[in-house]
Amino acid sequence: PSAVLVLLCGSAAAAVVAWKWLSKRQIEKKMEEARRTRDEGVKKMAKIVQQFREQIPSVQTDAILSLPLVELTGRLQEGSLSPRTVLYAYLEKALEVTQQTNCLRHFIPECEEQLQEIEGQKEKGLLYGIPVSIKDHISHKGHLSTCGLVQCLGTPAQDDSVLVKVLKKQGAIPFAMTNVPQSLFNYDCSNPIFGKTLNPFNHQKSPGGSSGGEGALIAGGGSILGIGSDIGGSIRLPSSFCGLCGLKPTAQRLRGVNQCLMHPFLNVDICCHPTPVPGALGPMARDVDSLALCMKALLCQEMFQLDPTVPPIPFNEEVYSSSAPLRVGYYDTDGYFPLPPCMRRAVQETRMALQAAGHELVPFPPPRIHYVMNELFLKSFFADGGRAWLDVFTGDVVDPSLKPQVNSCKIPRLGKKLLALILKPLQFLLLLRFKNVATISICRSVKEMWNHHHQIEVYRTEFITRWRELQLDAVLCPVLGPAFTTGYPGKLLTAISSTMLYNVLNFPAGVVPVSTVTEADEEDLKLYQGCCDDPWDHTLKQAVAGAVGLPVAVQCVALPWQEELCLRLMKEVETLSHEK
Repeated sequence: PSAVLVLLCGSAAAAVVAWKWLSKRQIEKKMEEARRTRDEGVKKMAKIVQQFREQIPSVQTDAILSLPLVELTGRLQEGSLSPRTVLYAYLEKALEVTQQTNCLRHFIPECEEQLQEIEGQKEKGLLYGIPVSIKDHISHKGHLSTCGLVQCLGTPAQDDSVLVKVLKKQGAIPFAMTNVPQSLFNYDCSNPIFGKTLNPFNHQKSPGGSSGGEGALIAGGGSILGIGSDIGGSIRLPSSFCGLCGLKPTAQRLRGVNQCLMHPFLNVDICCHPTPVPGALGPMARDVDSLALCMKALLCQEMFQLDPTVPPIPFNEEVYSSSAPLRVGYYDTDGYFPLPPCMRRAVQETRMALQAAGHELVPFPPPRIHYVMNELFLKSFFADGGRAWLDVFTGDVVDPSLKPQVNSCKIPRLGKKLLALILKPLQFLLLLRFKNVATISICRSVKEMWNHHHQIEVYRTEFITRWRELQLDAVLCPVLGPAFTTGYPGKLLTAISSTMLYNVLNFPAGVVPVSTVTEADEEDLKLYQGCCDDPWDHTLKQAVAGAVGLPVAVQCVALPWQEELCLRLMKEVETLSHEK
């Protein structure tokens, strides 16, 4: 009997090993097939571009690529440039940029069909002939929305998302889908299927995330306008890291994802899943006027009819074009995660430039950021201890950049309680910065969840009350940057407090590049001690080191539904930084 038992146990163990090996091999085959399909698409597009080059060798692509969006649309509208020439110029450049940075997840071959369709139209939309790139998870008919996950590889979208339909109605040509971090919940840009995306200015650096593919493609010159999404900084961080302008609108101002993904957690980042901290779709481009034109094009009757949940509020050109002096609140640190010296310098220099231009600047320290970050933001997504998020990795390979967060969530509940108990006495000494995914208190009942939602509304009311008391039009504040070395974002989830705040508040917020990292900034970084000179501060210092010449940006914020006012301040900042 003992021999039989040993034999049975051995057979069972062998069966488990064999099953695990087969499962892993099946996952690898799916990933290999996805990569092969992507690579074949790139080769086909390269061949099509080469054929166009042979047919019209005289095309001056550099001249086309150098045109700002507003000027390019004017040339297309008047007919001095053709949509075909512009599309192939950007396809050729996108091929070059993705070869260097791995920013594309997939070309959209149907862009040629859209090109033929708009060429036959009598009415020209506001984005007539403009090639547009879109983030991986924004549905385009016949294409996958992968989120960098194997479980999402099998089901192409059955229809275009509302956003894509409106873009096409306005004459735009969606031509590429860009790479994202696995599960979208990271501000690096890497997944095990399509690999790591690099910053076009420095390949040792990250382009940011989760709209990192968009950031790299636009910054590299391979797209003139892109659509990303943002639930903790996913538009603003790539814009900061890559030197772009990016706008996170009020969440409900732009919707348009009409096909929810396979897992509820993934829908949090695309405004499809109910959450007290909503995600937002928004534009990314090289200048502020491009963002304004995109918003004007999208906020049209077609959008309001296709998605009746979008408030029918057209773009207010009068507010955006106004030259009246603004009353602007400002701060250069939120007190939670002090940013590198160059980012604080950017706010201080921009404040002085705005004052010199006739605007009124008022100190405005944001209230209770430790509470917002630890209790409101993180708890919104990890109220169940991270179980819903871990579920998306079932039958998948976890990307190395996500392993710190995944491992924290995998700590058993008892272990998390013990860890929280051990760290609790230290939290006051270290200004509560030991709080992370492993130690977040969970919502143990529906009542606790409702109370959590209520606390977010209470904080929003408190913040707006303080804003109103100071009679502010907008706020100038820092954004995380400069670009991190790849791999570091996964170690510093809580460093995003500068952008996260305005997701909790659901305020429109945008990023504008105003400077670059100097040698003096690099010297100042050596003296940086952060908040407490603790391991988090040391890690941040390592993450941003070696960034001389990389973009430095600031963040501009307005009250809900006042995207035009936010863009107005962004335009003023952009103009002043160019003059400087």
